[in-house]
Parts: sequence; structure tokens; C-alpha cells
Amino acid sequence: MKIIRKVELKPGSYEEELPGISAEFPYIASYVELDKCPGRQSPWHWHKEVELFYMEQGGLEYDTPQGKTVFTAGSGGFVNSNVLHMSRAKDGDRAVASLLHIFNPLLISGQSGSIIDRKYVSPLMTASHVEIIGLYPDQPSHAPVLEALRQSFQISEDDYGYEIRLRAALSEIWCSLFSMAKTMEKSPGYNSRSSQKIKIMLAFIHRHCGDKLSVKEIAASAFISERECFRAFWDCLNTTPVEYVTSCRLQRACWMLSEGNESITSICQACGLGSSSYFGKVFRSSMGCSPKEYRLKWQNSDIK
Repeated sequence: MKIIRKVELKPGSYEEELPGISAEFPYIASYVELDKCPGRQSPWHWHKEVELFYMEQGGLEYDTPQGKTVFTAGSGGFVNSNVLHMSRAKDGDRAVASLLHIFNPLLISGQSGSIIDRKYVSPLMTASHVEIIGLYPDQPSHAPVLEALRQSFQISEDDYGYEIRLRAALSEIWCSLFSMAKTMEKSPGYNSRSSQKIKIMLAFIHRHCGDKLSVKEIAASAFISERECFRAFWDCLNTTPVEYVTSCRLQRACWMLSEGNESITSICQACGLGSSSYFGKVFRSSMGCSPKEYRLKWQNSDIK
């Protein structure tokens, strides 16, 4: 199981890089220590694979275009294919860790178009309103699913029949999730078109984060008006395009401060954050410390 302390994105995209996943067995397991990620959060990202997770310690918030979902230790959840999402550690929780299954649902269906795919897999994957499903121990119907999820992480690669046993465990959990999804209704304000457009605009921002960016340019990247651009950002991310660009630049600055030796001046210029004084002001307002203090904290610690 790979320990994750940073979400890697594919170049020019917000699609997560998932090294180790293969067509032969499209699955990886991860142990994510979110409290040890710079900024105690992941960036907005997505992946074609689905995600099943179990909270081992602490609490976190998952954000998707449909809103925010909170998870605490002992709870778990499902993130659907191609769903834009991000997570942040809850304030006050020092240790925040979760166990993740990330896999292509073909692991369960066998092949696209099979009877299992048509009846159980594709209907859930293509249910665009089902972005995330929460599993909570105080819900009687969730308890057995959570226990099955917890036990699924105990299946060892060294066990005889590991691949078959893991597929069986994930298939059983999938059946439960599929039953839950059938009862879920679309949110009143849900707009699948906005969700798709926002991915295009985030990819554009990711590629040009260090450049001067206008709302007009961001909107044009998705062939929409500035008004629709503002609406998409607010509906999907609960923020404005300008606020998001600043957040993106600050997150990039965090990575550079924690992992590199570039000067503060070089970092603020590379991230498009203007002068050192402005960078320091914006950074302190967001992170609660100066860029220099942040670098000392992360480079002189054992959490990298």
C-alpha cells in the first residue's frame, strides 16, 4: 500500500496521476495522510477510476460540485468516476488518515458491455448526480457496508487468491452502493454542463497559473460567457474565478516552499503573485504564517 502525502496531477490537467494502476489489474491501494500534506488539503482533481475510502483517523471535508460532505473516523464513502473533488483536514484534528481503494470498475464488470456492466456498473458510473456517497456508522443500513469496507483493506497481496478475494469484496460493496444510489435524487441546483465546463477551465488555469489571467480568458477556454463562467465557479466550487486563481497560486507556492530551495522572490513571480510584499500579505492571510515561516516548518520536519 502506497503512502500518499501529495496528489500528483497529470501535466496541464486536473486529472490525478495514478502510478501503478494497470490494465491487467486496474487497482491501487493508498494510505493518505492528509495532515502531512502542505496546506492540509488536496487540490481539486478527478480520475476516471472510482474511489472507495475508509477514515482511520481524524476528520476531513470532501468538496464536489454538489457541495461539502464531512467524514470522521469510522466513516467512509464512495467518489464516482470523473467527479471533480478535493479534500481538506478538519481544523483541530492533528492526525488525519484514510485508506483508499482506487479502481476501474471493469475490475468488477469484467468487460464493457457485459451483463454485469449493463445492469450494475454503468448505471452507477453514468449517474452524473451521484458524485459522492457517504457511509456513516450511526446509520444502521451503513454499518455492514462500512465493516465490509474496513475488512477489505485487510486482504493482503501476499494472500493466496488475493486478486479474486479483493474483487469479490469490492463487488459486494458495489452492490450495496448501487442500491443506495437508486434512491438518490438530483440536487435542485445540479447542472452537469457546469460540472464539465469547470473541468476545462480548471485545466486552463492549471496550465497558466503563473501568467496574468483574466476572467474573460478563463471563460473563453470553455467557450462560455464571463457571466456563465462566474455561475459555473459559484455553482461547482462555491467561489469566484479570481478567488480560485489566487488559491491555485498559493497552493503551488506551498509546494515550492516545502520541496524546493528557490528564493521567496522567485516563487512569488513563478506563481503569479506579484511583489514579495503582496505575496507575503496574501500568504499570511491564507496560511496564518509568512512564506519563510512556512518553509522552515515543512523543511525542518519529518512529515515530508
